Amino acid sequence: MLKKVRMAMIGCGGMARHHLRNILLQSDTTEIVALCEPSPAALAAAAEIFALNDLPVPPNEPDLARLLAKYDLDAAFIITPHVYHHAQAKACLEAGVDVLLEKPMVMNAAEARSLIETRDRTGRLLVVAFNGSLSPEIREAVKLLRSGELGKLLSISGTIWQNWGPGTAGQWRQNPAISGGGFMFDTGAHLLNTVADLAGEEFADVAAWTDNYGRPVETLAVVIGRLESGALVTLHGCGETVRSCASDIRVFCTDAILRTGAWGAFLEVQRQGEDTLTPIELPPSLGAWEQFLAVRNGDFPNPSPPEVGLRMARLYDAIKASAAQGGAPVRCM
Repeated sequence: MLKKVRMAMIGCGGMARHHLRNILLQSDTTEIVALCEPSPAALAAAAEIFALNDLPVPPNEPDLARLLAKYDLDAAFIITPHVYHHAQAKACLEAGVDVLLEKPMVMNAAEARSLIETRDRTGRLLVVAFNGSLSPEIREAVKLLRSGELGKLLSISGTIWQNWGPGTAGQWRQNPAISGGGFMFDTGAHLLNTVADLAGEEFADVAAWTDNYGRPVETLAVVIGRLESGALVTLHGCGETVRSCASDIRVFCTDAILRTGAWGAFLEVQRQGEDTLTPIELPPSLGAWEQFLAVRNGDFPNPSPPEVGLRMARLYDAIKASAAQGGAPVRCM
């Protein structure tokens, strides 16, 4: 029997509490040793989840440096506002702690390169919590696409939508100094990352148009891209629609059409000669933490290393640069 992983949850906000519910279903593999949350309201909300599961609330140490010095940890799950990701992940890695880091990984490409250097220097594990990359569905989709059995990649079309604008009004997610961007940098990060995973190659050129819809950050975006192979990509993000959060990604190849979502969750394929998409059944997943532990145990190579954070930062920078020029195509660097 494997020894339980002693972990700390860095942040107890809304997304952290979503993950917490799944982590508490994995008590056979995980012991939450401590929390790190400066907000009394967020801490109280997390405490309610422990209480509903008849579990004691772990001690809270809101100062990360003191937490790392005080507790013997194997891993940390960092789920805090984006501006803190780089410093917090760097501190944990340098303390000898493996890290699962909520997306978007960092604020910019320079911070991404810094975390890659820290990962290499410390030898610790760093996994970015992109649900798509970590899902069985996207891993299987990537396997199918790389095998060649679906034929040559022609184009990819991806759409993601949510009532993000009204739902995050007045919150840190719409403060670019803290969030790093708007809908396409936050929820849309899943779309950018998963499409890049499926493509399996870099973007060569990008043209983009965005609209803030009267808010401090973009909530609407349309992106046209060309991959290095010449395959074409369209990305559409709408963060101002009805109460919802969903996505649809279709990959068109010469011998098949593949359909999935930005978070994985489902996978369908229509092969040459077939009339409809057919679901591919895969084992269910309890989410990012379960997949992180599987990577940590060596069950499969890390599908979401910090290099994907650098890839997404470069793509988002290209989208911003094109949008600032009224949709003029820009080279992805």
